[in-house]
Amino acid sequence: MNKPHLGFWQIWNMSFGFLGIQFGWGLQMANMSAIYEYLGARPEQIPMLWLAAPLTGLLVQPVIGSMSDRTWGWLGRRRPYFLVGALLSSAALVLMPNAPSLWIAAGLLWVLDASINVSMEPFRAFVADLLPEEQRTRGFGMQSLFIGLGAVVASALPWIMTNFFGVGIGSGGVGTIPLNVRLSFYVGAAAFLGAVLWTILTTTEYPPEDMAAFQAMKASKVGIMGGAAEIKDAVLRMPDTMRRLAWVQVCTWFGLFCMWLYFPVAVAHNVFGAPDESSPLYQSGVEWGGICFATYSAVCFVFSFALPGLAAALGRRTTHSLCLLCGAAGLLSVAVIHDKYLLLLSMTGVGIAWASILSMPYAILAGALPPARTGVYMGIFNFFIVIPEILASLGFGWVMAHLLGNNRLAAVVAGGLFLALAALLMQRVRDPLATRPAVATAVAA
Repeated sequence: MNKPHLGFWQIWNMSFGFLGIQFGWGLQMANMSAIYEYLGARPEQIPMLWLAAPLTGLLVQPVIGSMSDRTWGWLGRRRPYFLVGALLSSAALVLMPNAPSLWIAAGLLWVLDASINVSMEPFRAFVADLLPEEQRTRGFGMQSLFIGLGAVVASALPWIMTNFFGVGIGSGGVGTIPLNVRLSFYVGAAAFLGAVLWTILTTTEYPPEDMAAFQAMKASKVGIMGGAAEIKDAVLRMPDTMRRLAWVQVCTWFGLFCMWLYFPVAVAHNVFGAPDESSPLYQSGVEWGGICFATYSAVCFVFSFALPGLAAALGRRTTHSLCLLCGAAGLLSVAVIHDKYLLLLSMTGVGIAWASILSMPYAILAGALPPARTGVYMGIFNFFIVIPEILASLGFGWVMAHLLGNNRLAAVVAGGLFLALAALLMQRVRDPLATRPAVATAVAA
């Protein structure tokens, strides 16, 4: 099918739902470790309590990808999953900050992450479905833009609630989640649902080219066993570009997970000097950690505008390697910074890396996939994000307790080393677009 080029506002509308999805991710990334510590978790327990995010991604994304490949109805192919995931995620966001105990909060995180994955996975295939290959870098770049913008607001919401609206001042102590955090989750629930509904209502999907062949394919892969067989077959037939990108993703997400697990609480303890979770310095430090996350998300938002042109000039492979090195430098610099404002400079490097992480691997991958199986392969590609996160969740608590002495700052620095390794491995990846000069010159169009 020769797909027509879409205009700026059409790409904007089809990507807008990611703004809401990022409210779900941004709020939990900036606040869940602190919520767990408010409810009595010890530092070595934090990785295990975060297991929900990667494990639900491992289980949900390939299944949803396979199902959406085989879906067609009045709402289209991918949009039914956007809607169901948004409704469930919004409900979980409302319930999360009211959790009365540590284990209820952990259970709600499982529900929240599974629901976010239901919405998010089809969005990656959505770009490949609707855009011609020469516009996909721009399409994934637009998703990065909305991810950055959503994360800026989501990460900063508790700080905004305190400093602009005067709520949640002071810490409630162990067992109490501050009011500013609760209100931030409520706002996030509304934003998640509203943004996804915007994309659903403003964007239409192309029907299958051969409906008879589509129905035959759908009938041949019904039920759990049929879906499992398709996922297994897709793994065995994985394109070479995807195999090489897999190692880049594994190291990248090891690094990011180290940062997300420990950066806000590292700021509270190592920069603000909070003695424990009941100290007002702890809440102030965690809030500043949210501001740091908002900073790298803001950089992601701005840098996303430059990514298509940079990729056209340097190539997507080189662009991604350089961006990952910027992120590595940002995290490694945290080890020698004691001024909270200088942390914002470190987060600039992380933001450059984050913009590329959210777009370049997917833009490269989309050109190497068979169009009829884009959904299932995008779901499988998520394996290489969640497997390192699962390993970190299961094993990093031991590393923290026995090797790092529960030093949260050392964990953040380890994240920088993983990003540097990912940058080196990126040079082994073959970009399908690089072999087609006529198309490559159109990337920035």
